[in-house]
Amino acid sequence: MIRSLVTPIALLALAALAWPAFGQSVPEAAGEAARAAEAAEAVAAQARGTFERIDPDSEMPANDAAMASYAGLPPLVEAAPAPAPAAEPAPPRGPAVRMIAEPVVQPLPAAAPRPAPNPTPKPAARPAAKAPRPEPQPFIVKSILPIEGTIRYGDWFWDESAAPATGQLVITVDLEARVLSAFRDGHEIGTAVVLVGTPSHPTPLGVFPVLDKSRQHFSRKYDNAPMPWSLWLTRTGIAIHGSPVMNGYASHGCIGVPDEFAAKLFEATKRGDKVIITRGRMIGVGDKVL
Repeated sequence: MIRSLVTPIALLALAALAWPAFGQSVPEAAGEAARAAEAAEAVAAQARGTFERIDPDSEMPANDAAMASYAGLPPLVEAAPAPAPAAEPAPPRGPAVRMIAEPVVQPLPAAAPRPAPNPTPKPAARPAAKAPRPEPQPFIVKSILPIEGTIRYGDWFWDESAAPATGQLVITVDLEARVLSAFRDGHEIGTAVVLVGTPSHPTPLGVFPVLDKSRQHFSRKYDNAPMPWSLWLTRTGIAIHGSPVMNGYASHGCIGVPDEFAAKLFEATKRGDKVIITRGRMIGVGDKVL
């Protein structure tokens, strides 16, 4: 209410001061207007001070009549603050809620197994290479029988004392000397004078393996002539066999030796042993035969 009276009072003061100025000259009117403005300013300042002094509620005197009307009433009890509403329990987490609140990474579907590739057939294993055959060792004459002088038709010698019981057997025949020698492991074990073929029925030259052996054989080509202890050298009938060995006789290409010597040679020889037939070749200790 006091705030609403300040403005009308200031307006009335300005009007009272401005009224006498209507009948004066312009200079006088200007002076009067200035004084009126200063007076209005003073009134406004006084009004502001009054308003500031009496407006606060704390300086207003207490109303005894209002206080008396509340005498004898029980003191006001401040109401307790209303309890906060209890939080509603969270609804149970069902599968749908779990899917939202707890996202689960869905595993990728397992890849379908790839079909097993057809096994490539392995190439057939090659047969193991055969070990190279050892090169045959040269057959060297190591010793000869100690025979003095010359040997004659029908003579033969046999002595195995200087030779091992086993070993490679090689037989040599020289058509010019008409001598056969048997060597075991390089040591001469037997020698004899032999009969050989004629120019019309020659004894072949070369190296011949013993193809077969026959204790008793009779020639179908030459009137059933006996050929005991035969060692067959060819498929055409050439053999070493037992025969009477005498000067002036010859064979039809076979090599005839005394029967006793033929028996020993037959027992010492096996199939595959080599027979070397030469013409005019003399051998001695240290010579290579094969």
